Amino acid sequence: MLKEKKQLIAAAAGRIEPDLVLKNACVVNVFTEELETADIAISQGIIVGLGKYSGRKEIDLAGKIVCPGFMDGHMHLESSLLSPAEFQNAVLPHGTTGIMADPHEIANVRGKVGIEFMMSQTENLQLHVYYTLSSCVPSAPLEEAGMILEAADLKPYYSKPEVLGLAEVMNAPGVLAGDDGLIEKICDAEEAGKVVDGHAPDLTGNALNAYVTAGIRSDHECTNTAEGIEKMRRGQWIMIREGTAAQNLEALIALCEPPYHQRAMFVTDDRHPEDLIRDGHMDNAVRKAIRLGADPIRAIKMCTLNTAQYFQLKNYGAVAPGYHADLVVLSDLKEVRVEQVYINGELAAANGMPVKTERPTVSPFPEIRHSFHMQAVTPEQLHLPITGKALRVISLTKHDLLTDELISPVTEEDRKNGGVSLEKDIVKMAVFERHHNSGHIGIGFVHGYGLKAGAIATSVAHDAHNLITLGVNDMEMAVAAERVRELQGGLVVVRDGKVLEELPLPIAGLMCDLTCTEAAERLKKLKEAAQSLGVSDDIDAFMTLAFVSLPVIPKLRLNGRGLINVPRQMVVDVQL
Repeated sequence: MLKEKKQLIAAAAGRIEPDLVLKNACVVNVFTEELETADIAISQGIIVGLGKYSGRKEIDLAGKIVCPGFMDGHMHLESSLLSPAEFQNAVLPHGTTGIMADPHEIANVRGKVGIEFMMSQTENLQLHVYYTLSSCVPSAPLEEAGMILEAADLKPYYSKPEVLGLAEVMNAPGVLAGDDGLIEKICDAEEAGKVVDGHAPDLTGNALNAYVTAGIRSDHECTNTAEGIEKMRRGQWIMIREGTAAQNLEALIALCEPPYHQRAMFVTDDRHPEDLIRDGHMDNAVRKAIRLGADPIRAIKMCTLNTAQYFQLKNYGAVAPGYHADLVVLSDLKEVRVEQVYINGELAAANGMPVKTERPTVSPFPEIRHSFHMQAVTPEQLHLPITGKALRVISLTKHDLLTDELISPVTEEDRKNGGVSLEKDIVKMAVFERHHNSGHIGIGFVHGYGLKAGAIATSVAHDAHNLITLGVNDMEMAVAAERVRELQGGLVVVRDGKVLEELPLPIAGLMCDLTCTEAAERLKKLKEAAQSLGVSDDIDAFMTLAFVSLPVIPKLRLNGRGLINVPRQMVVDVQL
């Protein structure tokens, strides 16, 4: 350590040549929020100086902009539908050098085995993969997850350097009620010197005060500026989410201005392959912020220095002496056009391609690929006689995860069609518990999805990832759901009892073995098939459906226990 430190000092002082010098760079200074022209000297993967340098290897970057590597402050690798290695291949060319991953999805399916599987798949990647431990497995008392993680299960992981904190504490009612197990998880993270992330949509007033008092220092569920500012005023960092299902950046663009931008960062939460290919990753968030009027340097700061500071990552997130040489070379600042990406001073991507294409390693966890434990699905299981005068319906919100409650009077035609009304844009939905062969099936109705024929099914159903099917009749729904079960996970579109398109997800029912390009092409065909059945092009057919069963985001959700009123955390009647 002493020898290496003295060599770094000597290189910085100019007494010895640095390993690499990026000449004539236009450097984005995230400390002073300005541009400066300088040579960037790098030794041992560390930036040792900005100024005038000669090195063993020199690359002239005249006319190019150099900024810190982008970091995603909150995301779920599993929700990309890709293996971790393939996710790296997809995001490195877009300037992402680090991610803070919450393995919440696979932990809900396989618990500690799922977490260890993800860590084994990322330990040798170039991409810096950090973890926040899944705080709510299951996400709420009414959830039906595959596993339960207690504080004692999580505590040993804090000794790992890649573990930075406790992930999104989404059981806000549990925090406010002082739930022993949940508070113990927060205390363990604090005692280990780690951060605690939040997830509390619409929380305000004294309830917010109590939530922050518990030690929760961030939130990624803000959907309007007033909510974001209130939470900032109470000391939270705001994670501005720009993902596939939830896109909050436009609504929160005011937080990209002083003084708010100092305590805000960009995250994706969930991002699908076709979006990664078409629009990018963190570069997409920066680019969109700039187009909406944000200062380019401030936008870059919000997924570099701010992210590193919040997660207590010393010497990351800036182009400065002593900082890790995680760098992005841009040809255009406002359009955020990425030409090269360096990680620890080594070229990791250039001209839209990773330098090394990583392939998934062989998993030592065979149970990850055998995660369905349920009986075959039949139409009879879906039969629900309509006897009420009205239906309590889940009403979707475009471009958001929030839902509303719609009370729909039942006509004789509705009764004849089992509650389905294409005229009123109401279709049937069912959730099958798939982890413990309990036989639990929740049946309800959804408004605003747009489906006019056939059925859709998926095993990506946040956060417990049970089996969801939605359709216009019981037969179509059963065919779609049974195909997902046969595949041991996947996305399926059915019409007239036949599978139109499918994407197998054999890794815990969450991820595929395909490349990003292959997965994107399959997803494109799936979404085109869904749209051919009438699904609105204003929503992501599968990502939106994946959240309809999550009982921690208001207002109505559906899981194997039935229709859930989220604010009240209770099962309510579908028929009135």
